Amino acid sequence: MAEPELEPMEEPPSPPPPDYYSNPEFDKDRHVTFLQMMYQLLPWQYQNQEINRLTLAYFVISGLDLLSSIDRVDKAAVASWVLSFQAHPKSEDERNDGQFYGFHGSRTSQFPGESRGVLSHNGSHLASTYCALSILKIVGYNLSSIDSEMMLTSMRNLQQPDGSFMPIHIGAETDLRFMYCAAAICFMLEDWRGMDKEKAKEYIINCQSYDGGFGLTPGSESHGGATYCAVASLRLMGFIGDDALSNSATSSIVNVPLLLSWILQRQATDGGFQGRPNKDSDTCYAFWVGATLRILGGHKFIDEKELHRFLLTCQSEYGGFSKFPGQFPDLYHSYYGITAFSLLGESGMSSLCVELGITDQAATGI
Repeated sequence: MAEPELEPMEEPPSPPPPDYYSNPEFDKDRHVTFLQMMYQLLPWQYQNQEINRLTLAYFVISGLDLLSSIDRVDKAAVASWVLSFQAHPKSEDERNDGQFYGFHGSRTSQFPGESRGVLSHNGSHLASTYCALSILKIVGYNLSSIDSEMMLTSMRNLQQPDGSFMPIHIGAETDLRFMYCAAAICFMLEDWRGMDKEKAKEYIINCQSYDGGFGLTPGSESHGGATYCAVASLRLMGFIGDDALSNSATSSIVNVPLLLSWILQRQATDGGFQGRPNKDSDTCYAFWVGATLRILGGHKFIDEKELHRFLLTCQSEYGGFSKFPGQFPDLYHSYYGITAFSLLGESGMSSLCVELGITDQAATGI
């Protein structure tokens, strides 16, 4: 999924020292326990993320699926809960009112606005819709039961003249995160009526920077998360193939050699990946950057041994992963730490569909 606007769980004033937990192995059972705990009850520090409840649920459910432990949850109950967030027009007159009829991110965003329009609520959101459809695929729900025509028709209202997407009909920033969400939604629903693919492609191409990476918007600094969103979107839309590195000389719509050079410079001396030059290594970029390399066919260039070692320094004794070594775990970095170990081929884990951010089995339904 595109990188959400989530802050990690608030950290204590004095974090433990970097060597407070030294387990040289991936501790699958602790990670399953950590996610089960999050499934039952989120800590109070997540209260300010209530608007992103579906995104947090995606981290939990998809994480358990990657850990081959999706049987720990009631799939039917999860599907019913997710479907309760779907937005529907109240009448035929509202079907063409400019709103997006996807999924709300939480209960609060379902509250009606005040009669005088003083209070404007979130409404359904592209990121929440991506997370909802991902969860439904993971638990085996048949997406053909959803009114995809209404969802996709209304989603086109979010696409801007330059090809970018707003995440919500009342207006917000437009960048590659929501481009990715729109592409993933169309791909999962097997219906591309939700976007103008050619306009979307041109917007993505315009986000490639002089150094080879992609910024969130045209002209902005290259960023690991934005680069994943760009490359994964192009792959989902069919504009780049399985092994872009082998076919990049003349046929690619992006500068693949320059892109590869920028990506490979993101693995730091400590073995981890950074999101931008001169930044510290961060657990989540093992996915954002590593998955991009996998899509391009360049995963073999990663120093997997050193990346594995870095990730274990971020593994918590409580289960889960922290952003940096020696800190307490949060749900966001825990999920992307788990995806990173799936990419590294960790034993006992399910394989990851890197373009969609869910397991291969969930993506294909097989």
